[in-house]
Amino acid sequence: MEPDGGATLLAWLRRMRTERPVWRDAAGTTHIFRHEDVVRILADPVQYSSDTVGRVNGGKSPDGILLLLDPPRHGQLRRLVSRAFSPRLIADLTPQITDITHTLLNAVDGDRFDLVDAVANPLPLMVISTMLGVPPDDRAMFQQWGEQLLATDPADPESVRRMEQTAEKIAVYLQGFVDARRRTPHDDLLGTLARAETDGERLTDQEIISFATLLLLAGHITTAALVGNTLLCLDGAPERWQALRADRSGIPAVIEETLRCRPPFTRVERVPTAQVEVAGEVIDRHTLMQLWLLSANHDEQAFDEPTAFVPERSSSRQIAFGHGIHYCIGAQLARLESRIVLDLLLDRFRSVRVDRDAQLSFHGSNVFGAAHLPLVTQRA
Repeated sequence: MEPDGGATLLAWLRRMRTERPVWRDAAGTTHIFRHEDVVRILADPVQYSSDTVGRVNGGKSPDGILLLLDPPRHGQLRRLVSRAFSPRLIADLTPQITDITHTLLNAVDGDRFDLVDAVANPLPLMVISTMLGVPPDDRAMFQQWGEQLLATDPADPESVRRMEQTAEKIAVYLQGFVDARRRTPHDDLLGTLARAETDGERLTDQEIISFATLLLLAGHITTAALVGNTLLCLDGAPERWQALRADRSGIPAVIEETLRCRPPFTRVERVPTAQVEVAGEVIDRHTLMQLWLLSANHDEQAFDEPTAFVPERSSSRQIAFGHGIHYCIGAQLARLESRIVLDLLLDRFRSVRVDRDAQLSFHGSNVFGAAHLPLVTQRA
């Protein structure tokens, strides 16, 4: 992302929505920018496939990667894994997430700290590893693996090679746990997935491992980016911090508006299964399409004053977590973790602002959020 935190990117997206809502780049990828078009495509898994590996590159998608599956297999796998993400099970994690967040904040020394390093990165990794049943002694190793996956640069072959090596290490590690859960039932996430059954069908070992690895990567960065983005949005409206301290009922609306303004992922991919027409442009089958969630969430046709941070607005049309059958399965968990972090920050600090004199850095590629977010705080 640009060093200005995304302002240049947002200006480019605004221009593209107006001038070229469907744009084919030099590499042959087609980009879609308007809210109406993005939502319509995401809602149609028949005409627009998620199997970008198989349909674009002619390869075979890894087993169990929900993001790359089409119906009917997507629905079968989703039904199996969704049992571990029921509203009740996620809500039951509240005390555990609260305890972890308290522990992380207790380790903060002084009134200046990097929110990403101190809380936003380690919290979701600790929560996910706990959900999976990873022993406490192994969580540091698990966190290191998660950070290695996150640091992957798709344009750098060496970086991709390191990512593949890390994924292999995770697979070998998790296989031992899957074997153990097959032998002896357990109530953690891996145990739930190992015994999950729908219409006589169960998950394979590879599907369980692939899903757990995806959860480690996507679940980690989604919450980490959302926590940081919430503080970035509030930094531009300090009066809202005081209002939230007095009335915490506004926290969910702040989280939703943050998701609209700064979705954790800028875009998702689809591939048309036949020739299609979008906004008057013909797109051939098996053409890679980039659907810009960030652009859709700032579309003037869907949101009044889209550049403004207005938690009071209805954000029901925001699509930060996608839309349709591939709506993020961990959305409720990411929201819960972010709400707890914000609530505890409000408890501890009378004021919080981004330290503009320190080194801010932002993720590149598809992640829309801060890689480092130094804060200056005043304790309550």
